[in-house]
Amino acid sequence: MKIQNILLPAAFLVALGSSSTTAAAQDRYMTRTGHIAFHSATSVERIEADNHKVTSVWDATSGAIEFAVLIKAFEFEKALMQEHFNENYMESNTFPKAAFKGKLTGITAEQVKQPGRYDVIVEGELTIHGVTKPMKSKGTVVVDASGAVKASSAFAVKPEDHGIKIPGMVRKNIAEEIQVQVSLDYQKM
Repeated sequence: MKIQNILLPAAFLVALGSSSTTAAAQDRYMTRTGHIAFHSATSVERIEADNHKVTSVWDATSGAIEFAVLIKAFEFEKALMQEHFNENYMESNTFPKAAFKGKLTGITAEQVKQPGRYDVIVEGELTIHGVTKPMKSKGTVVVDASGAVKASSAFAVKPEDHGIKIPGMVRKNIAEEIQVQVSLDYQKM
């Protein structure tokens, strides 16, 4: 009888815990096919690259958001640009990924369940080339009538802030600030 008195409340707590975990999981979204594009434009050269293999998880209840991107997955129009990007600037073998970890504010878990466009703020730490810096940017979350959730943001990054060295002979070819655009089509977890 004593064992039953212990097991029954324990079973209740486990069931309660799993139902709250299930509820929390319903407010989590993820993607493995997010898109990050960057471009650098100067009077000498225009450089653009795209990466469609961005992984991201967003917890709409807490606002916590993370994403990771493999540097070698950036695709350039010219193979030589891609090679220089990976070998000379980003040192992709040493620093294989970039990551962001932070918080998205301006939308609640309840609002994500209703169609609408929400202006948000994304704030956290951006790690590129092994260097972590604080980052804050405006963004947008759009929920369509079918419940699809799309998040986007744009911001600028200075290569020097992340220890990326640009040789003097090509400094004129690369913008001082690289424009970055992030687009994430989330699915419920």
